[in-house]
Formats: sequence, C-alpha cells, structure tokens
Amino acid sequence: MNTENSVKVWDLPLRIFHWLLVIAFAIAYITEDDFLSVHTWAGYVISGLLIFRLIWGFMGGHYARFANFICRPSESIVYFNNALAFKAKRYIGHNPAGAVMIILLLGSLVMTTITGFAVYGAEENAGPLAVIGMENEELWEEVHEFFANLTLALVFIHIIGVAFESFLHKENLSKAMLTGYKRSNENKEVGE
Repeated sequence: MNTENSVKVWDLPLRIFHWLLVIAFAIAYITEDDFLSVHTWAGYVISGLLIFRLIWGFMGGHYARFANFICRPSESIVYFNNALAFKAKRYIGHNPAGAVMIILLLGSLVMTTITGFAVYGAEENAGPLAVIGMENEELWEEVHEFFANLTLALVFIHIIGVAFESFLHKENLSKAMLTGYKRSNENKEVGE
C-alpha cells in the first residue's frame, strides 16, 4: 500500500488478536460436542484473547483504545440511520456502529466462555469453575449454547456490516485488518 496516501490504523497486536479470535471461535464452534479437548482448549485461547483485548483497550494503539471509539448509543443510532441512507461519514478508526458491534461481540464472547467454563466444571469437574457442581448443568449448557449462537449471529452481522461499509466508503476493510492501513484523505476525517 502506498503509505503516502494511507494511515496506519490497526496495530499488529490488534490484528493478531482479531484473526486468532476468528480461528479460535470457529474451532470452538465446530468442535462443540465431538472433540471436547479441542473445544476446551479453543475456549481457553478465546478467554486469553479476551483478557488481552481488555488490557489492549486501555493500553494499545490509538485506534484500539476503547476511549477512542466507544460512544453514546444515540451516536450509534444516528450513524446507523445515516449509513442506511448512504450518507454516513467515513471514520479512520471504528465508526459508531462498529463500536456497538465490538461491545456486543466482546460481551457475548465473555458470556460464552464463562458459561463454557461452568459447563466444563459441571460435566467434567475440571477447569476454573470445577467447584460449580452438577446441579445446574443443563441450565449452564443451554445458556452456553445461547451465547455461542448469539456470537455466531453477531459475527455474520459484523461481516455484513464490514461488506456494507467497504461498499459505502469504497475501501476494503478486510484488507485493512490484514495490513493495518486504511486510505487517508487530504481533509481531516472524523475519528482522527
């Protein structure tokens, strides 16, 4: 990419986090009932990645920090409505709709891993919640499956949103998450 016309947005740790999370969640989802050991290890990887992202949200690069993209719900609603009208402003970092998606995905993944640890503790008497006991095993299993499926639905919505934003602003956002760079403009952009 021509660095003269581009700006570094996504730092390497954030990009590694993103793609490892994609891989780990896919493995965990696919191995759900058939390969408990692989499923469990994928859950541990996801848990570690979530801890990293929480830390990186306060200590990471400019565009990775929560303070630089978390906004009021009303801002997200306005942005979403403008996007549907094909009038949304382009952001260098996360836009307000992306901010909501990050919060929803991280929250759903946290709940998926916590309830997964509860299921593992109840069924196998192992893991960080091994003391949980078997009395609510079915409830934990149902809640775990709910959040895993919610996460998958959010992933699909995220992919649709990335494709829509890429079309709307005529830039490849998936490529930006690989290279770390996005197109810059001569004018000062929102989110810089």
